Amino acid sequence: MLWSLKELFHQVNMFAMRRCCLCFGKNPLDFGYVPAAVYDTHAYYEPGPIGILFHMVHAFLYVVQPNSFPKDLIVKVIQQNMGGIKIEEWRKPENVVLLLKWVYYEAGFLICATIGISLVVLTPIIGMCFCVCRCCENCGGEMHQRQRKNADCQRGFYTATLTASSIFIILGILVAYAANHNISTQIKSTRRFINTNMRDLKTFANNTPAQIEYLTAQYTTAKNKVLSDLDNIGPLLGGRIHSQLEKEVVPSLDTALRMAGAMRETKEALENVSSSLEVLQEGTGKLQASLSGERASLSNTLSDPACTNGAVSHTCNTIRSTLSQLGVSANFLRLPDVNHALSNVNTVLTTDLSNIVQKGYSSFNDTPRLVKEQTKNIVSALPRVKGMLDKIGLEINNFARMFPVEASLANFTLFLSQGQKNIESFYPQIDQFDFYRWIGCVAALCMVVLVLAFNMLGLLCGTCGYDKQATPTTRGCLSNTGGNLLMAGVGFSFICSWLLMAIVTALFVVGGNVEKLMCEPLANRQLFQIIDTPFLVHPAKRNFLPGMLFQNPNIDLTLGSMYRECHENNGLYHALQLETMFNINTFLNRTVYNKDLAKVFENVQVDLQDIALLEKAGRDNLINFANSGVGQIDYEAYLAEVTKGVTLVDLLTFSTDLEAQADQLPRGALENALRGHASSIRQIHREMVVPMEQAMSTLSQSIKLLQRMSNDLPVKVNNILSAIDAAEYLITHNASHVVKQETKGYMQSLVGYFKQYTEWVKNSLTAEVAQCKPISNIVDSMEIVGCSFLVDSVNTFWFGLGACAIFMIPSIIFSIKLAKYYRRMDTEDVFEE
Repeated sequence: MLWSLKELFHQVNMFAMRRCCLCFGKNPLDFGYVPAAVYDTHAYYEPGPIGILFHMVHAFLYVVQPNSFPKDLIVKVIQQNMGGIKIEEWRKPENVVLLLKWVYYEAGFLICATIGISLVVLTPIIGMCFCVCRCCENCGGEMHQRQRKNADCQRGFYTATLTASSIFIILGILVAYAANHNISTQIKSTRRFINTNMRDLKTFANNTPAQIEYLTAQYTTAKNKVLSDLDNIGPLLGGRIHSQLEKEVVPSLDTALRMAGAMRETKEALENVSSSLEVLQEGTGKLQASLSGERASLSNTLSDPACTNGAVSHTCNTIRSTLSQLGVSANFLRLPDVNHALSNVNTVLTTDLSNIVQKGYSSFNDTPRLVKEQTKNIVSALPRVKGMLDKIGLEINNFARMFPVEASLANFTLFLSQGQKNIESFYPQIDQFDFYRWIGCVAALCMVVLVLAFNMLGLLCGTCGYDKQATPTTRGCLSNTGGNLLMAGVGFSFICSWLLMAIVTALFVVGGNVEKLMCEPLANRQLFQIIDTPFLVHPAKRNFLPGMLFQNPNIDLTLGSMYRECHENNGLYHALQLETMFNINTFLNRTVYNKDLAKVFENVQVDLQDIALLEKAGRDNLINFANSGVGQIDYEAYLAEVTKGVTLVDLLTFSTDLEAQADQLPRGALENALRGHASSIRQIHREMVVPMEQAMSTLSQSIKLLQRMSNDLPVKVNNILSAIDAAEYLITHNASHVVKQETKGYMQSLVGYFKQYTEWVKNSLTAEVAQCKPISNIVDSMEIVGCSFLVDSVNTFWFGLGACAIFMIPSIIFSIKLAKYYRRMDTEDVFEE
């Protein structure tokens, strides 16, 4: 878990540094991890099953005191008392109003306390009067019992109610005893909180100097990175200049390189056109002669006398009408050749344009080397720059040593050790006091147990010894003993109840108010709001905490904000807002950003006149390609012929139809002759037409490619040359502006390393250095010990003891009533028939 938090803080720092250096195009520096402190205190308390009793007491106190926390009222009372108000000044109307508001807030406690005090005062008086009346045979003191028909019902009712009262008293005893035992148990647990808090404070004190030393040491990381970049100024600054110029240069060279590829493709396409045209022209003559011969031969066959017969003559006439389709469709003999353009392109390709363009690339990519050679003065200034940076590091170390942090924290550690010894020396007295307290609480419970024992024994003896057949004067010894025990319980109840009620009332008033006025507002942090109220302690002092710590009450620092920061385990520098006292960022900004470093770059001069993107031979090569005659080829004539078929009719279809016509003729010489002609036509298609169709396809693709490449070819070449001229102009005439701009950016990147360092220091001081979780742990531990361990247990004790005292009242009443049915009477009613 702690490692995860550490990693989270590191990622936050890295994110902040990324934001800082995005504008410089640099990767963030990794300053590593600040040595983290591991704290042992877990300021959390789960009461367990007794927590149910705590919630019951809280609910009862809410019923008694449902009003919200009177923050404004308390602030006014404190301010009035701080002003030194005399007693007679409380008679003023505004002070009387405050007093009435306070009485209204405490109304529930006042009513309950009044009831408790009344019982404390009246119970002994009533008990004394009760004893006197009993001695005078009043208040049930007469040893005579009236005979009634519902006597059994009354006895049963009194027995049940007394039993119920006794059960509630038992529950009260158990609740009070559990609370009493919990106090002793948790007092021992308090030592664990003290030990862990002291150990955490020592860890805090011992770890903080190492963390501060780590912060100052990490300046070396930024310094070494700056020196490394200065040592590699050629590749870095040259690379920046190259990157800035390549936006214009590289696209122009890319277009020239693509044009070199287009030249080679043009040559291949012209060669394909030339060879395909030669094949087509030669094939057209041969095909025309073959088709003419086949047409004449087929005409002679149709002149056979067999074609004069009825049905046969119709078939012959149909075949004769299709003879005109046996002819050549496309005429490639009249198409001009492309040998002139091909010759010009071959001449153009004798110059290797790709190699010339690659030389342009190489010349432009040599920018970092040129920059390195022309910035040797920067490299020679490195010892002076290193001296400046070392001086800055020395100032940072001196600033860190200016504050006696280590000595102060060492004294603080000794103070903690001595304080822990002093606290531990009180442990025997605390244990002894807790033992006496435990004995006193048990003694109070024993008084209740004594009364409860009389009640339970009286119920047991009376119930077991009761005889329905016996008359009041003849009741047995066991029954009479039960009645006497019940009356003994009544006597002890009068003796003990007022004392118990006095204890309950005192603990209720103190514990209830502590819970409502201290523990609850401490839990919801409203108590901090009171302490943080402006001008609380003095009309001229705004804030209490900075006035006490720094003697400057105008600093906007509150106890609540400090607690929140420490609870989130942030650094003490941020939690106490120490930047108002000594701002480290201001010091670093003033110290680290040395203006002398910028002067090193004021005289940076870089001359890029030697960079040549395209030689004169390359320019001439492009112009010659534009004038090679590729654009003067009659592409429309070529496309018009290649869109036609080789023959007027598909020879395969013609031969298939001819065979179908032959099938309609009677078997004989004519049918066989026609089938022979069909076979000859298929052979002509296979041997002559198919090769010509393949050559036509090649010719079509090449012509379309040439037409696309030659479209506005002079304009394209012009654009390429213009783009290269613009890029060369940028290099030769505007390079100084680019160099200044990129030198400034390079300088900013060096400054960015220091900004990363200062930003990292700021974030580390906020989140990682002197993490003040132990301070919030002390507050939380005090709340747990004071409220959860003690106040809740004390309140639960008086809650249980109060329940016992309250239920003693019905116990007294029903014990007196029930004792009449168990004691042996002196006289009884006599009835005559």
